[in-house]
Amino acid sequence: MTMRTGPQALLAGVALGVSAVASGAAVAQQSSPAAAATALPAPTMPTASAFRWRGTLTQGGLIIGTAPAGTVALTLDGAPVILEDGRFILGFDRDAPPQATLDALLTDGRHIAAPLTIVPRAWRIERLDTLLKFPAPDPVMAALRPPELAQIGAARARVTDAQGWRQVFRWPALGRISGLFGAQRIYRGEPGSYHSGIDIALPVGAPVRAPADGVVILAADHPFTLEGNMLMIDHGHGLNTALLHLSRIDVRVGDHVRQGQEIGAVGATGRATGPHLHWSLRWRDARLDPLVVAGPVPMS
Repeated sequence: MTMRTGPQALLAGVALGVSAVASGAAVAQQSSPAAAATALPAPTMPTASAFRWRGTLTQGGLIIGTAPAGTVALTLDGAPVILEDGRFILGFDRDAPPQATLDALLTDGRHIAAPLTIVPRAWRIERLDTLLKFPAPDPVMAALRPPELAQIGAARARVTDAQGWRQVFRWPALGRISGLFGAQRIYRGEPGSYHSGIDIALPVGAPVRAPADGVVILAADHPFTLEGNMLMIDHGHGLNTALLHLSRIDVRVGDHVRQGQEIGAVGATGRATGPHLHWSLRWRDARLDPLVVAGPVPMS
């Protein structure tokens, strides 16, 4: 199976607007009268265009960028962003607000602020006016679910040396998309949880490959009630992949995997109506759309 790289067109972002704050350092005067009489040029102020990135500024999108030269700290709406070799990534949740601010602190104390406009999206909504949101309580689920959620939370909290965040993501499997990210059902006017990933319909046993380099942070030793056999990979900088309903897992926690490496097989374990792969992506707490991050599914 040939894996092709992701998006064919990545948007180069140059944020509009400028917010540069001077450091307050006084300009030293020249000692000669002639020099003192000559008007000094205004100091060059860095602008938001000093940021560069590729990716999509949209709900469910991800960008990888380069900060202005001399940046020592970076924040998104006041929250610290990891900066490595001048590079960073940012993810935008399915319900991200339309505006955000990326701010760089320079070595001389000045700031460069880049206002970001996050493009909203129209999500597929199904209204089921005859069904309740929750069926009768399931005592088995009530007993099993908390430990499973604890394992998933602990896995996402792990910090590794993974560098896959730098790569263009590839699809972990090629097939028909049977479930879209962000789709949601409304039960008698009460919203249910939206679909947090992409479903790819494939037969049991079809190979699943790593979408980018990373470190395995969860490899379920038994099927979870909803996710079935679940595999999670950290790609670094808070970005991670979850692959659900697997029939087989070929790696263990702590393993370093390479992009395109076979790591498991498609299945129908957990809560699944048929064999398929569920692929979800997160950056910190932001749920991302794999179709935006990796681009359209290439022809196999």
